[in-house]
Parts: sequence; structure tokens; C-alpha cells
Amino acid sequence: MEIDPRRLLVLHEVARRGGVMRAAEALHLTASAVSQQLAQLEREVGLALIDRSQRRVALTPVGRVLAGYAERVEEELSEARRELTQFTERLAGPVSIAAFPTAIRHLLLPALATLAERHPQITPRVHELYGAPALQEVRLGGIDLAITEQDADEPVPAQPSIVSQPLHVDEYRIVAPPGWADIPRDVADLGGVPWVAGPPDQACGHALERLAALHGFTPRKVHVIEEFPPVLAMVAAGHGVAIVPSLALLEVPAGEVVVTGISNVGARSLSVVTRVSRARSGEPGPVQAVVIAALREAADGLVSRLGERCETPRGWPGQSSGTQEDGLSRGPGGH
Repeated sequence: MEIDPRRLLVLHEVARRGGVMRAAEALHLTASAVSQQLAQLEREVGLALIDRSQRRVALTPVGRVLAGYAERVEEELSEARRELTQFTERLAGPVSIAAFPTAIRHLLLPALATLAERHPQITPRVHELYGAPALQEVRLGGIDLAITEQDADEPVPAQPSIVSQPLHVDEYRIVAPPGWADIPRDVADLGGVPWVAGPPDQACGHALERLAALHGFTPRKVHVIEEFPPVLAMVAAGHGVAIVPSLALLEVPAGEVVVTGISNVGARSLSVVTRVSRARSGEPGPVQAVVIAALREAADGLVSRLGERCETPRGWPGQSSGTQEDGLSRGPGGH
């Protein structure tokens, strides 16, 4: 019995993604090509691997057993590639990275420049993907690394099959329209003002809920918007105040919004996650490791940039420098 290992990997992809169509997307093949590979694999083993009696394609018991071996083959091949890199002077190969817009602009782009200089044979592929879909792709092996965010006040949840490493703590700031006569100066001023709020299931939305509960006020949410550019545009136009992370406030025209002096708003934690490999005992592969190192360098470089851009008005609580209206803008980033 001769079994083509390439067809085994196709079977494995169908098993872990739950269908031919999704496997085809992940493998960059047509659904017809995947079906043909499965049919040929069935001829090779002489047994039915796919239950075609149902509307949705499912693996037979034999198919599930063989898919388990296919996973081991994939792990061994990954380990072989890792070992082979030790015999070459330069790291090479593709690496796929998922991130959200602000992380792409202010962390990933500097990291890509570092990689291009030091490891030109590495070919990064960037995907705008975040949250649960990004973590799922990391678990399935469709993405090598993902940059994630989480409100720093929340405990880090246990994530099966992935390992997380911290990158940057991104402080939240409260911004207000520059045209307002009464800019909020402390938490006591926040109860009566209109808010351009984030969704409650996301980091900034959670930060507002936590701040309100801690100080006993009910935020008047006039608008609920997910992405930071429209949030800051709404603030600039005078529609309310907002909580945004410091990364969203980089590279902005002066006078766009006012960064208030209100402190202790909280922060979001940015991390990079990779898939756990039994062969590597949870350690990232060599290519992933240099990408993570480049991301950490980029995060270190943010400290001075954020200090320059996120100063708050002189004389406000907790601040001693800045201008009456520190300008921060919509910025090209998003999430």
C-alpha cells in the first residue's frame, strides 16, 4: 500500500476545517481538486475515507484514524524544516502574520523593515484578521503568528493549542473635541458628557464600562463605533468624548482632538500568539522567532514616539507639560 503524504495533508486539512470548501480555501485549491485528491487517497488505501451519504462531507472512522496520522506527518515535516534551518546561514521561507490595523501600521510595518534588512529570504504575508477568527487560524495552522489585544484589566484566558507572548502595553487615553468650552478635566466630569463608545465586547468598550463602574457614573453612549478612525472623526466633529489607545493617536494633525489629563483609564495588552507544537515543546520555530524579535524591537521604539505624541494639556491633573490642545487625528489605523 503506497500512500502519498501530500494527499494525507489534504485529508488532514479537511478533517480540521470540517469540510472540503474550507480546506480548499486554506490550501489555495479548488474544491474539485481537493475532492480528486481525496478520491485518489481512497484508491491508495482501498477504504472509504469520506462519508458521502450526508449533505455535509464527513470523515468515516477510517478517515478519522488516517487524519490523525496525517497530523503527525505534518508535525514531523515542520520539525524537519526547523532542523534544516540550522544548516543554513540564512533563514528563509514564508511566514503569515495576522493583525489589526493599528498594530499593522505601528508594530508590523517597522518589524517588516527590520526583517527585510536582516533576513531578506523570509517572505511575510500579512492578513488583516483579529479576535477569535485570528486565534482559530493560528490553531489550525492557517496563520503562523497573530497579534492580539486584550484589556489589561482582564485575566488572560487559557487558550488551547496556542502560546502567547507579551509585546506592548498600550495605555488608554480619553479624548475630547477641541471646540468644546468645557473639556473634561477629571472623572467627575464624565458622567454628563456624550460618549462615542466602543462595542462592550471589545477592549475600549470594556475599558469604558470598567471606568464607569469604578467611579459610579453611567456613560451616555450617543454613538457606538468599532473602528478608531471614525471614532476620532466623530470626536473631532464635536459629537462626544471617547476612550482610545495611544497607538491610535500617532501621526495626527495638530488640533484634531484634545487629549485630556484624566489618568488611570487603563490599558490594553498587545501580545503575539503562535501555535503550540509538540515537536518544539511550545517554542516558536526559527522564522517565527525572528519575526517576534522584530516585533519586540518595534514595540520598544514606540515608547519615545508615544511620549512625544500623547502629552496632555499643561496644568491639568497629573500633567506638567504639553499644549492647550494636543492634536491627535483620525489616523490611517483602525482597530
